[in-house]
Amino acid sequence: MKAVVVRSPGGLDRLEVCQWPDPGVPAAGQIRVAVHAASLNFHDLLVAQGAIPVSDRRILMADGAGVVEAVGEGVSEFKVGDSVVSCFFPQWQDGPIPAEAANFLKTPGDGVEGFAVGHVIRAATDFTHAPRGWSHEEAATIPTAGLTAWRALIVDGGLTTNSSVLILGTGGVSIAALQLAKSRGASVIITSSSDAKLERARALGADHTINYKNCPEWSQRVLELTEGRGVDHVVEVGGPGTLDQSIRAVRVGGHIALIGVLTGREGVVPTMLLMSKHARLQGLIVGSRRHQQDYVGALEKSDIRPVIDRSFPLEDLADAFRLQESGQFFGKIVIAW
Repeated sequence: MKAVVVRSPGGLDRLEVCQWPDPGVPAAGQIRVAVHAASLNFHDLLVAQGAIPVSDRRILMADGAGVVEAVGEGVSEFKVGDSVVSCFFPQWQDGPIPAEAANFLKTPGDGVEGFAVGHVIRAATDFTHAPRGWSHEEAATIPTAGLTAWRALIVDGGLTTNSSVLILGTGGVSIAALQLAKSRGASVIITSSSDAKLERARALGADHTINYKNCPEWSQRVLELTEGRGVDHVVEVGGPGTLDQSIRAVRVGGHIALIGVLTGREGVVPTMLLMSKHARLQGLIVGSRRHQQDYVGALEKSDIRPVIDRSFPLEDLADAFRLQESGQFFGKIVIAW
């Protein structure tokens, strides 16, 4: 069967399409899954580029979706033919985040083999059911981007119908957050450097849009749009380069979900401003298996469907990453086979 691996020390020119041994039959507590799709996330890109070092010939991709082909002894949650989707932190099943989930030692495509491959055998608890009626490509957007938006706004944020939300950018997490916030009746302000992308965001329900190139002090515009109050929630994907503006844009006592570091991994935090706002700054990376099950249940009760910009075949994963590097996409990029 085919797989896509990255050769050390990484780089998109070091991705290799190869033949990989069939995993065989599942043992007790395991399931065998025919993988049909995976979605690209910033974490996957860092691994592919070599910015996150991994073992030589690591199979890429943290998010996978497919169909159960066989179940091992003792597995009752899944049956042959079920559509399933992977978990980013399989070691985090429920409850508070365990210390071992502070690293990526069990994250597919990083500490263990990923899902850019035809078939896998994993513990049944490494998966959840996919939403009924969703394609594999759609389901593959859930474990990282979709679940991050869910945890940011619902689990940690406690989003309500009257909430106001500021979303930075139009990538996978941001568009999932836009759709989720609007489905819950919240008002949304979204930023981008592209007027074309902002127009697409308005078509998805965004109440206000800000082109941050034309409005570099965009926090002031957010305050104007909220009559000086600020927003209840900020979905912060930029990190150090945007955090100051996000803190200025949030209301007193508001919530900032820090989920990305697109502008760098380290920087200055305006601590006095954060303190004076009495704001809650919450760092997070995806969520638990229970969070994912709750998210899937909510999706099945809504009309949300993920926005997929483009789908590539497995063999063209390097080209998919190049599109991701360019930033010329809206929503999610996936690979399917």
